[in-house]
Amino acid sequence: MGATPLFALNLVGWPRERVPLEILGEVLRGAAEVAERARCLILGGHSIDAVEPTFGMAVIGEVHPDRMLTNAGACAGDILILTKPLGTGILATALKRDALLEGGMADAVRSMTTLNDGAARAALRIGVSAATDVTGFGLLGHLANMLEASKVGAEVSFDALPILPHARSLAVRGVVPGGTERNLGALERVDWAADLGTADRYLCVDAQTSGGLLLAVPPENQAALLAALREESTPAAAVIGRIVAGNPGQIRVTRQLG
Repeated sequence: MGATPLFALNLVGWPRERVPLEILGEVLRGAAEVAERARCLILGGHSIDAVEPTFGMAVIGEVHPDRMLTNAGACAGDILILTKPLGTGILATALKRDALLEGGMADAVRSMTTLNDGAARAALRIGVSAATDVTGFGLLGHLANMLEASKVGAEVSFDALPILPHARSLAVRGVVPGGTERNLGALERVDWAADLGTADRYLCVDAQTSGGLLLAVPPENQAALLAALREESTPAAAVIGRIVAGNPGQIRVTRQLG
């Protein structure tokens, strides 16, 4: 995090007979605008004629050792802070299934199009023990990776989680992506509170697109980090739990922390 320069390579698969090239132009233009905001250079790339439209970018670069955040340093007593709301996977699936109007995606789009650079700057400036992004494995999947790497456990407060509008009602109706269902099935070391139903659990493991950062911060730095995140206008700055000693990778999810 925080390294420059970064170089993005793109891959485009485009069904020319099904999707107008004008839309491809909009996709590439949007990607170029975001890469410029992130101070990335787009180098190379190639296109293929594919059945489904596909666009992807891979970022490569170097990180200065003094500005590197890893998922392996969380310590018992650290506070867990999340910088973006959850539910983008559920909302995107609902849109594809015509279970949600496009206007219902507005908050999710704002979150997904917000870079994590502000959150990273705040974390580096204040000092955190460990960090990870929250993407395809969902909140608890990426938290579990952090806990295993740090050899600690965690307690999470469900009521403290920032959740996008409509996400829970859609989860109650069973409108969830396949990746989210697989994430829930793959978690083995989670102790769920009895009053957390399947819909609540889906939200905790929802496969995110462009999710936020999950930060483990020493208690003495908590207030300063929250202030720094607010200064950076991150989509969320939510205290969602804490790191505890115990079985590495073990997670306890309750309504509220005791």
